[in-house]
Amino acid sequence: MAIATAPIPTKVKSPSKLAHVVLQTTKLKEMVSYWETFLGAEVSFNNGHLAFMSYDDEHHRIAIAQAPGVGPRDSATSGIQHIAFTFDNLQDLMLAYRARKQHGILPSWSVNHGITTSMYYRDPDGNAIETQVDNFDNNEEATAFMSSPFFAQNPIGTDFDPEDLIKRLDSGEDETSIKKRVEIGQRYVLPRF
Repeated sequence: MAIATAPIPTKVKSPSKLAHVVLQTTKLKEMVSYWETFLGAEVSFNNGHLAFMSYDDEHHRIAIAQAPGVGPRDSATSGIQHIAFTFDNLQDLMLAYRARKQHGILPSWSVNHGITTSMYYRDPDGNAIETQVDNFDNNEEATAFMSSPFFAQNPIGTDFDPEDLIKRLDSGEDETSIKKRVEIGQRYVLPRF
């Protein structure tokens, strides 16, 4: 089929995946070290001005660039709020939390959104990073929860203590019951974390 003469669809064709994120910084060495530790990533290229790293089958998921004239990040401006990474299960999410904690990397906010159980961190530039596990077995169930009165009343979620969650896991409690959000009523404002 000739692209130039094909009918133009009304809906733009979606990409097959999100390839990577590039972060601009004034402190390349510190950022590369942080992200390498945070993701358990391998650096595939670093010339002192630009670094590429990956933790999976992609040649690079994160790139960090130190460009001339870049100033410090201002969290009060518009832009991307956070980047999110998903784990396969709650056990893996909490093992990553414990490993990061050993490196002095602690979450700034831990919350059960209902659709995910999530922990948020800040890198050396103040960029927010979410690590999460899906709370439902499939997207249809998650979407149904997002259409529920519970989600309408509280689209933000319920905070939790990671150490308490670990105790529940270690006691043998089922992941499904741990991932079920405790309903706390109305909550609309996203906290600054």
